[in-house]
This record gives sequence, structure tokens and C-alpha cells, in this order.
Amino acid sequence: MGVTYKYFGAPDGATAARVPISMRPEELGGDELGMGGMFSKIKPETVAAMVLTGIQGIPLNKVPPLELVVLHPDYAVVKLPMTVVDPLRDVGEESVGAAAFIWSTVPDRGGPRDAFNVYQLLHEWQDFSHRLHDAGHQAYCLVWP
Repeated sequence: MGVTYKYFGAPDGATAARVPISMRPEELGGDELGMGGMFSKIKPETVAAMVLTGIQGIPLNKVPPLELVVLHPDYAVVKLPMTVVDPLRDVGEESVGAAAFIWSTVPDRGGPRDAFNVYQLLHEWQDFSHRLHDAGHQAYCLVWP
């Protein structure tokens, strides 16, 4: 059994912490808290590393840790740093393509390896980043087995 990650937006950590209490994972749709959320099998640490390494040029060992908002026996909620989400809003097609290529060549890391898959994933995140920004929200991830 794998882990599923549900990325969503919330105005603050207190609101994000209430999401798992108010909604069971199988009930989560794409629009809790007014945000179009995203389901993924990609770990939030991998997403952070992918953006910061590929777009920001930060070495893999300098990627900041995620902030734990809630740790429960059945789930956890983590906050992604704004430095992960914000850079995606302002980059063009060339930067997304370059980031996908860079990430596909980084040794010793998890996540998708195919440059085209990374490219598609970064585009999904770019769209998510715009929605978060428009709503004034921060990025969070609900993790459950």
C-alpha cells in the first residue's frame, strides 16, 4: 500500500490543521477551503527539491525542511515553504523545460526521472501556484497511508 499526498491551500496553519478533522481522505475533493487541490504520489520533499533545484538553482543538500503542522496516528499535515511555490508563478516555458531537464539528471534522488513527466508535473504545480497566490493561501500537504 502506497502513500497518497493531497496538496491544498489554506490561509494559515490553524486552518490547514483542521482540514483532516473535517474531511476524511476518501471524501477529499478538489475544492476544500476554496482551492483546487491536487492528489499526487510525489512526496512534498521531492516537489520542494524539484522546484528549488531545477528553477532556483539551489543544491539538493540546501533544500529547506518542511514544517510539520499536525502529526496524528492516521495522517500528517505539512507546510511547504513559500520559496517552493512562489518561483513557479513567474517562470516561462523555457525555465520549466530547463528545470525538468535538470531534475531528470540529478543523481541520487527520488521522484519521476523522465524529463517529460517532470515537465508535466511542474506545469501542474505552476497552475496550483497561481491558484494559491490568487486566493492568498499557502501550500500544505495532507499525507495518509
